[in-house]
Amino acid sequence: MKFRNSDQSYLTHLARMVAPPPELSVSQWADRYRKLSSESSAEPGQWDTDRAPYQRGIMDAVNDPSVLEIWVKKSAQIGWTEILGNVAGYYMHQDPSPMLLIQPTGGMADAWSKDRLGPMLRDTPVLRGKVKDERTRKSDRGERGNTIKHKRFPGGSLSIIGSNSPAALASRPIRIILFDEIDRYPVNVGKLAQREGNVVSLAKKRTTTFWNRKILGGSTPTIEGISEIDMRYLNSDQRKFFVPCPFCKKAQFLVWSNVKWDRAKDGAHLPETAYYMCVKCGERIQEKHKLSMLRSGEWRSTAPFTGIAGFHIWEAYSPWVSYAQMAKLFLTARQKPEDFQTFINTSLGETWREGTAIDPKSLPGRVELYDQTNIPGGVLLLTMGVDTQDDRLHVELWGWGKGEENWQIAQFVIRGDPSQPEVWKDLDRLISTKWPIEDGRRLYVEGVCVDSGGHHTQTVYNYCLRRKKYRVFATKGSAGTGRLAWPKHPSQIKESQAEVFVIGVDTIKDVLFTRLTKVTEAGNPGYTHFSAGCDERYFKQLTGEVVVVKYIQGKHVRYWVPKAKNVPLEPLDCWVYAFAAKEARAADLDAREAARIANVEKKTEEHQQIPLVGMVQAKRRMVRNSGVRL
Repeated sequence: MKFRNSDQSYLTHLARMVAPPPELSVSQWADRYRKLSSESSAEPGQWDTDRAPYQRGIMDAVNDPSVLEIWVKKSAQIGWTEILGNVAGYYMHQDPSPMLLIQPTGGMADAWSKDRLGPMLRDTPVLRGKVKDERTRKSDRGERGNTIKHKRFPGGSLSIIGSNSPAALASRPIRIILFDEIDRYPVNVGKLAQREGNVVSLAKKRTTTFWNRKILGGSTPTIEGISEIDMRYLNSDQRKFFVPCPFCKKAQFLVWSNVKWDRAKDGAHLPETAYYMCVKCGERIQEKHKLSMLRSGEWRSTAPFTGIAGFHIWEAYSPWVSYAQMAKLFLTARQKPEDFQTFINTSLGETWREGTAIDPKSLPGRVELYDQTNIPGGVLLLTMGVDTQDDRLHVELWGWGKGEENWQIAQFVIRGDPSQPEVWKDLDRLISTKWPIEDGRRLYVEGVCVDSGGHHTQTVYNYCLRRKKYRVFATKGSAGTGRLAWPKHPSQIKESQAEVFVIGVDTIKDVLFTRLTKVTEAGNPGYTHFSAGCDERYFKQLTGEVVVVKYIQGKHVRYWVPKAKNVPLEPLDCWVYAFAAKEARAADLDAREAARIANVEKKTEEHQQIPLVGMVQAKRRMVRNSGVRL
């Protein structure tokens, strides 16, 4: 049978359409087809898995029919976002399917679609044109519905949503689900989650109709005991990437304790000399050895396999982060517990272990002999926290120094009904006082946070509105992990010009309690001092709350709760407000300390010059009296 050229072309095209897809793994597909875009990569051009060989095992687990779920406990800077892109591109091209990618928020979903997916679809030739531009009302084939968060392509679709969108989670059956940063997902996504569980559980139910479903998720971990990715990793076969020592060939999983660096004769750290010490032969493994080690490495399971593959990878393996960079970051981060937690989570890919509850009897040893009449010289910034009660205002004055070392200076109780102006006039007098520092300086209060809860909300709004230029803020506490200590923008009160600042009270309490348990030497960044006015009752109230973990809607959640009923917590609340006021001021305390020292040195130099000038004048008088001509 003979065909015309046009018929032959049509049959060739039809044969290509019905032919089975090439037998490629995700990594092979990426090495052959994927192009990295300049907007999203520092190394644009053809993808090469050998650049970071540990990525191959993670991607190819997607093609293993025995693996149902893949969970990656990771640090930053290991190429996770590009792995997600490769998996999405692979299924678009090789095995079209309905897919769902879940980001922590809707804004992050938009950003991933615009900044990652869009450039990949544009620059990878085999994907170019598969998804019609969302600006096109109607495609050539009559397809509709392409948006930033929903992409249609021949044979499948990709939805990109925020984890706080319950309707999107329940809307359609999905074969492939990609989870990004699951430890940042909210606890509650509405009534649907109350019935069916947390975000991950809810999304997984959308895959039950597919025998060949696949679930891939990853995240940097958070706190031990509540980290979602850590718990899912512990429920997997717990794979670790073993690399051989270039000297003794001993295969080993890299650990932070073996990253070493030299010290100068005076004891100063030299992070630029950082290296990895082999666990067997003790040889120094330098940065130049990393790539060859990675290419000879392999993933090994350290727990039984039950259909769930787990991977743990961290920055020491990353070709984009050096041992020296990690050492420098560590030396900086360890100065503050909250920064050190970030290092543990995002650089080591490990969970943070919280300190135990604080015993109030352990704090009186921090009491020092100073008060508001003689404030310690290390104080560079003064803030106030004001707790509003029905019959009084509880006010605390706090000082902040270099590295956020802080001093409780004084507490004041202004008794009276807060609905009466006399109470607020007394607070005005405290705010307008110029407080004396022991080195001769005098400082004004630069930020005040006033609790707007309780029965005097409007009174607080009115008071703060009239004193906005003095940085007096009406605040409202918002509980929950991960909330900003100080908001980016205030909330506007309807039918009023007043503003209220919603502060992350749990975030600030975490800072206080972590510092009290982990920063135990005066002079260190974050150390907290207490004035002579603090007694046993004060410390009992300051430490009057404790963290508990509850299992809610399929997720472990941390809560700050009072240790006992009917115990006043004004000192704790005032520290929270004073810290928030410090955050609002956003002062560079280290720069202020440098300026203070420079000013002291200048005055000292001027003082030392006075006797010298006097000696010169006396000598000249002696010369004149002797009759000698100068």
